[in-house]
Amino acid sequence: MKDEIKKIYDDLKSFEHKQVKIGGWVRSVRESKDFAFLDLTDGTCFKTAQVILHNTLKNYDVVSKLNTGSTVIVDGEVCLTPQNKQPFEIVATNVEVFCATDNTYPLQKKRHSVEFLREIAYLRPRTNLFSAVFRIRSVAAMAVHTYFQEHGYVYVNTPLLTTADCEGSEQMFKVTTLDLNNLPRTKDGKVDMTKDLFGKTTYITGSGQLHGEAFALAFNKIYTFGPTFRTENSNTKTHANEFWMIEPEMAFCDLDGLMDMEEDMIKSVVTYVMNKCPDELEFLDKFVSNGLLDKLKALLSSKFTRIDHKDVIDLLKKSGKKWEFEPTYESDIAKEHERYITEYFNGPVFVKNWPKDIKAYYMKLNDDNKTVAAVDLIVPISGELIGGSQREDDYDKLKLRCQQLGVDTSTIDWYLNLRKFGSCVHSGCGMGFERLVMYLTGVDNIRDVIPFARTPQNCQY
Repeated sequence: MKDEIKKIYDDLKSFEHKQVKIGGWVRSVRESKDFAFLDLTDGTCFKTAQVILHNTLKNYDVVSKLNTGSTVIVDGEVCLTPQNKQPFEIVATNVEVFCATDNTYPLQKKRHSVEFLREIAYLRPRTNLFSAVFRIRSVAAMAVHTYFQEHGYVYVNTPLLTTADCEGSEQMFKVTTLDLNNLPRTKDGKVDMTKDLFGKTTYITGSGQLHGEAFALAFNKIYTFGPTFRTENSNTKTHANEFWMIEPEMAFCDLDGLMDMEEDMIKSVVTYVMNKCPDELEFLDKFVSNGLLDKLKALLSSKFTRIDHKDVIDLLKKSGKKWEFEPTYESDIAKEHERYITEYFNGPVFVKNWPKDIKAYYMKLNDDNKTVAAVDLIVPISGELIGGSQREDDYDKLKLRCQQLGVDTSTIDWYLNLRKFGSCVHSGCGMGFERLVMYLTGVDNIRDVIPFARTPQNCQY
């Protein structure tokens, strides 16, 4: 049974002078006259172990010339070195070379651009950058589940295949079992979807919200956390065609209650990640995003501002700044506006009560009949992190909104019926998990926080 580098770091005293067996990958080898230093990672933690290779090893000539990326199994004794940069070394007594790489191995001991590393996405987890990013992604996912489980939310696995239209069917991938080279047709020449497996047009989900609401109106508080798909043909740094979404829904909860939960949840997740990933965050703060740790600490100590969309536009118009996109009371706010707002309030900002004409049909219509009880959480540097709303709980108002926006209610009649069969005030939100990971790591491109990114013209691996 192999030992782990992480366990040695976690309990140095108990490993002193102990014989260990470590399996890992070579980061580098430095050779001198009588011995060599091998930098080894086994993937169990961000830190590496230094292995001392004496020239008395039977295969010293081979091991001392290994290339980066080679796989070895090391037997040796742990020696504590508190006076050195690394607190311990492993003095090798035997090194088995399992797989020696050659000079075609793409990763060498130097800094590679993220653009180059995207081209070899199957190897990039072996770099310091992506080791840090994907470990934080893993820990952040656990932090999300921990928060909701400890607060009494039920985890619901909403369907990936659906006929329900939440965000607009034009943004959803269509799924079919029909032969695309020999499509069945109706008398009027249209594709006969009754011949498909499900007998109707089916999509890959763009949101689990509608199904989540059904469960919230039975369990009180639920959350979903799973993959989501959109066909948006956008090549920005913040969009991908496959991503993960966190979508809590809460019964007997209004817009203020929703904002309370969002603020508490974000602070909880940030705290969890900072406690579990200090080495990764320190590396990212130094090499990727200077000031990252200060940004995260500032968020934990800040009180999130709450302000109406109308008042945000007033602020922008009175700022005296020349905007690339002129702010209006009827439109969304741009990235430059988000940056100004968070700087103005020196922290995260909830922008609430948006114009109804730019928001979805399911959002609660306010008494002014002009705005809906929607809210976006804007955070410093990253911009929009969470979007949510109080959901429309009145059957007639929801049906009218669907008619006004041209929403086909034939596939969501069950969703409307929730308003007749035990409706109540309820709210929910959606947070793109990758946006959260970008915020936590300081990485500015969504392609670099997803193991294998799916973006327009890119579905490699």
